[in-house]
Amino acid sequence: MIRRLWRAYRGLRLGTRLALGLGVLSLVVFAVVGTVLTAYMRDYLERQLADQMKLVQVVQSKDAAAHGTVQRKPYYGWYTAVYDVSGGSADLRTPAEVPADSRSLTELARTMARSEKDITRTVRIGGHGPYLLRACAVEPGVVLVSAAPMGDVEDTVDQLVTVQVIVFGLALAALVVFGRRMLRRGLKPLSDMASTAHGIASHDLTESAARLPLRADGRDGGQEVAELRTAFNTMLEHIDASLAVRAEAEQRLRRFVADASHELRTPLMSVRGYADLFQYAAANEPAERERHLARLRAEAARMGGLLDDLLLLARLDADEVEAPLRREDTDLTELVRQAADAFRAGHPGHPLTLRAGPAAVRAHLDPQRVRQVLDNLLTNAAVHTPPGTAVSVTLSGTPEAARVSVADTGPGIPAADRERIFDRFYRVDKARSRGGSGLGLSVAASLVRAHGGTVELTGEPGATVFTVTLPATGH
Repeated sequence: MIRRLWRAYRGLRLGTRLALGLGVLSLVVFAVVGTVLTAYMRDYLERQLADQMKLVQVVQSKDAAAHGTVQRKPYYGWYTAVYDVSGGSADLRTPAEVPADSRSLTELARTMARSEKDITRTVRIGGHGPYLLRACAVEPGVVLVSAAPMGDVEDTVDQLVTVQVIVFGLALAALVVFGRRMLRRGLKPLSDMASTAHGIASHDLTESAARLPLRADGRDGGQEVAELRTAFNTMLEHIDASLAVRAEAEQRLRRFVADASHELRTPLMSVRGYADLFQYAAANEPAERERHLARLRAEAARMGGLLDDLLLLARLDADEVEAPLRREDTDLTELVRQAADAFRAGHPGHPLTLRAGPAAVRAHLDPQRVRQVLDNLLTNAAVHTPPGTAVSVTLSGTPEAARVSVADTGPGIPAADRERIFDRFYRVDKARSRGGSGLGLSVAASLVRAHGGTVELTGEPGATVFTVTLPATGH
């Protein structure tokens, strides 16, 4: 039974449970307050009656001393008796106003014979109800015992208890009803957050552009609810950010797969076409065969370079335990001079200016990968600018970092394309009319980040500057 009630209680809503708990607590408080108040009132009325009896017994003691018994009639319902006490006996003097069952009065007289102070005692006399007895000494060997009915005291206490039950009952009912309403209003923000959570649960999070449109609003509920609401909204913002990152990653993956398929399809089609040519006798002529084989090797080399770049980017993204970097103390000045000499030899139509101080700029890096970064940036300047465009390389160093800037005086990069210039397979020329796979700048940026550095694009129409910053210590 108790377990069933407990399970039923636990199944109630929080507001109802709090209201019931508040009602039980209030009931306990009311019971304690009522008990204390009733006990105090009873004690107060009994003390008032005892004080009244004391004053009456002063007069009765004088009457008993003068006449042997109390001649004056007591109050209605009161009893008065005078006893002669000696040793352990108590003899009633007559005439006396005593009830039929006067054993309580006689016993109090015997007790008074052995006491030096007045005695007050509450007893129940058969057929008459509760009485307050008071005994005092009239003279040595003579004891006066008075009995006052406590019916009025009992009636007053009963009326007080009745009033308390009614008032406390009404107060308890009002407290539960209005308390439940107040609790429901105070807990409404939690219900709103629960509704928001249900709305989020019904939201389709599998969509690429999924975003949580719901938030917990409102200002009610106090500081605790406000903190919970803030934490709840922060969690939703975090989920939104994660969904946005996932959507962006999925979009980039789709674009990456599409671009990679396009880039690989072109050389594969060329390889298949040249391979099919060997079915014809004309293609087997020595001169034609060598020309076709050279094109096959060129297309294979193109696919190999593309796959190498893709593999390098995958390894950098995976953040492998054995990172694809072999760091060593390197003279960055010599590395930049080598890249400049190679550029001059491979692109004689683009005059190159090298600005580097006489002192060596040393850094802890992978010389092969940094050389790849420089070659990619210089090749990008040559491929995307017309012949005769001047290119410059500037090297500077501080104890904390080394900076290499590759600048050209070409047409520049439109502002709308600068944010995505380092994306994989992204081209400013959407028609793909110029060479390259669209991975050069992406590979360069990934390698620089793997070294703990940054690469930035600045410039304006008529000038483009790529600035590579590498930490001197390599950390």
